[in-house]
Amino acid sequence: MAEIRRQVEGAAGRITLARPQKLNALSHAMCLEMEAALDAWSHDDDVALVVIDAEGDRAFCAGGDLRAIHDHLGGGDPGAVRQFWRDEYRLNLKIAEYPKPVVALIQGYCMGGGVGIGAHASHRVVCESSCLAMPECAIGLVPDVGGSWLLAQAPGHLGEFLALTAGRVGPGAAIAAGLADYYLPQERWRDLMRKLSRGTVSAVADLAEPPPEASPPSQAPWIDAAFSRRDPGAILAALDEMSGEAGEAPSRAAAAIRQNAPLSMAAALTMIRGQRGGGGGLASALAQEYRFGCRALERPDLPEGLRARMARDGTPARWGHGAPTDVAPAEVAAMLASLGEDELRLGKVY
Repeated sequence: MAEIRRQVEGAAGRITLARPQKLNALSHAMCLEMEAALDAWSHDDDVALVVIDAEGDRAFCAGGDLRAIHDHLGGGDPGAVRQFWRDEYRLNLKIAEYPKPVVALIQGYCMGGGVGIGAHASHRVVCESSCLAMPECAIGLVPDVGGSWLLAQAPGHLGEFLALTAGRVGPGAAIAAGLADYYLPQERWRDLMRKLSRGTVSAVADLAEPPPEASPPSQAPWIDAAFSRRDPGAILAALDEMSGEAGEAPSRAAAAIRQNAPLSMAAALTMIRGQRGGGGGLASALAQEYRFGCRALERPDLPEGLRARMARDGTPARWGHGAPTDVAPAEVAAMLASLGEDELRLGKVY
């Protein structure tokens, strides 16, 4: 059965993720099929805009196919993972720089690789079930698929909070964080699709409704107070000091940080702060994320993080560093250093 459906409906090219039994987890083949559709429609005068949506109510796309990555590593084939990331990151940039409007209709879970598909669209629509996250620090990676760039644009220090805690946000907070633009209950998407098929992209803004209240609030004082600290260790100490004074939220954030990979969190913090204000742009962020990912394939954290994520016994991951304070700045610099001839060079995609 096809994992992607592509068709032209009136003036709209429509790409539908069709792997609902796997929460539309993104495979390598799906990336290549999506890219082929985008390339074909970019020069088609009959296609005025592109819509990306997904089958099922549970997920737009719950992320990259972690099982496939785990199997490639277990089979001694890290090259297959690197090739997947190269093709996936090129697709992310193509969505962001597409010469026509791209409308993403995001329901249910949208995490990791799903954010790379949905959050780089020009018109990002969420609904009552939408739940977005960049959970890579929980598996020994960093926010990738352009996630470090997206999180760097969030207000205050909300981006650092979402990265280090691997926190999930609903539709209101997703819009507040800059991961989405418009809120529209899913029952009204059919009406929106009819208008989009006529090439009327302005229908997205015309039909949009006020989003629910953001939770956590995008400007929560404790988030900025804690996540503005210099490194994950200092952030954790600040959260511990706040516990009880700002409700339970700082304690929950501290517990999440204690579970996640210390090296990943330290690198994510460096990357997000380096991208703040635009940094070197999305292509530069993708290249930096690729550097970390390639080196993570050679270290124990990523296989251990994948094992823990897929384990049925709930055994927590045992990271290479015992605590955030154990990560030296030189280790972060080494993970983010140039790959030389192996650098990801995306160039101009359109």
